[in-house]
Amino acid sequence: MPEGPEIEMEKLNEAIHEEMEKEGGRFLKQIALTTAILAVFAAVAALKAGSTVNEALVLKTESTRLQAQASDQWAYYQAKGLKAAVQEASKTSWEAIGKPAPQQFSDKAARYLEEQVEIKKHAEELEKARDEKSSEADHLLHKHHRFADTVALFQVSIALGAIAALSRSRALWIGSMVVGLSGIVLFVISFLG
Repeated sequence: MPEGPEIEMEKLNEAIHEEMEKEGGRFLKQIALTTAILAVFAAVAALKAGSTVNEALVLKTESTRLQAQASDQWAYYQAKGLKAAVQEASKTSWEAIGKPAPQQFSDKAARYLEEQVEIKKHAEELEKARDEKSSEADHLLHKHHRFADTVALFQVSIALGAIAALSRSRALWIGSMVVGLSGIVLFVISFLG
């Protein structure tokens, strides 16, 4: 039985690669690779954006809780001040009619004023903790915005890469790379900051 015509595989592979080069095969692979890399960065940046905003929301909630506790302490502080004022007014009423005021009025007024010192200290500590939580949350929100901007840059870069692949435009691909590199720089700055 006669054998079929022999085809040199090496020449066939070369011919296929040449055709792929003519059609931009290598160029399309480069675009696909860079787009895939940028997509990985975009995914990580999106995760970081989400996690930083979640952390910020938790801290803002904690800050709000601390503010409510501080407000309660300030209300308690004012109540003690009112009680002290009532005791002083009662003492003054006794003195206005020319009688010595019972000692309990002075004692209670002094006790209420002493209690106010501790209450004020506790309220100020709560406000300080509130401010720290709020400041940390603000910092995280700032980081979130930078990560979100990074994601936007990566998305634009990937879109430009897709357009470059469809139009086989090296200029668009280079533009895609420039925008992608800008995103990477902002990503690193956001990650470290």
